[in-house]
Amino acid sequence: MRTERPEHLSDDGDRSARRAVTVFPVLVLLAGALGLLFPGGFTGWSESVPYLLGVVMFCMGITMSPEDFRGVAKRPWAVALGLVAHYVIMPGLGWAVAHLLDLPPQLAAGVILVGCAPSGTASNVVTYLARGDVALSVSVATVSTLVAPLVTPPLTLLLAGEYLPVDAGSMVTDILKTVLLPVLAGLAVRLLAGRYVERVLPALPWLSAMTISVIVAVVVAGSADAIKSAAAMVFLAVVLHNGLGLALGYGAGRLGRLGEPASRAMAFEVGMQNSGLAASLATAHFSPLAALPAAVFSVWHNVSGAVTAAWLSRRGR
Repeated sequence: MRTERPEHLSDDGDRSARRAVTVFPVLVLLAGALGLLFPGGFTGWSESVPYLLGVVMFCMGITMSPEDFRGVAKRPWAVALGLVAHYVIMPGLGWAVAHLLDLPPQLAAGVILVGCAPSGTASNVVTYLARGDVALSVSVATVSTLVAPLVTPPLTLLLAGEYLPVDAGSMVTDILKTVLLPVLAGLAVRLLAGRYVERVLPALPWLSAMTISVIVAVVVAGSADAIKSAAAMVFLAVVLHNGLGLALGYGAGRLGRLGEPASRAMAFEVGMQNSGLAASLATAHFSPLAALPAAVFSVWHNVSGAVTAAWLSRRGR
């Protein structure tokens, strides 16, 4: 759910970003309730989830610019630290939480898959609201998304393979089709038609939010029968996973001596995941039940991110 360049937001843009981050969890929560109460209304929709995710990633690509990639070249150490922290801390935490709570195989694989996903699409906006280093946040999010086809499948195979069979090769193909190609297509549109794209940028966060909400509704509807018995356990797993990710991400920035603003960016780049991708992959490769942790994460990480950003912002003052 990236917006216009956060570092350039005006007062109106600031208010728009805050509204997007505040309203997004509400939309996702309502969508989940709709899927739970009326699961029959989403019968047969699961095949559309990868295409819906492609829309979200295309919107992300449109918000990118060459400056994002120049930022990587300017600060390779900080970006590399963020990338390693993201793909070490969250997958490891997913595995540890699954073992600690002794989750059933489907849910354990789903939690681990969330941890192996790239950075969340709202992380740069939340970093901005926390008065963090937005340039670093955008760079880490960009690189983590681009390398996801090479990193997410083998990590999932390594950590979730003990719970369920993982077809890493097929997963690579799916990530290429639903993440990398749409992002590159969006970037190409931005480069070729930047003047026209600028006019629609403010609407993109809302399009992404609505699309992710539909994904959550479909995922919840697919596992509606199992949610009542598993909801409490899944929620606990998600809270632990996300909370520890935020804390350890911030700690990694401090240990790396990146400074306070960059450490705040690290917290959100590590703790916030592309749960839409995790839900899509879980639905395609495991089961609708395995996608439930991703659906809950979609709501919770935006709530916790907004609250943490507000606290850090006030502390910064």
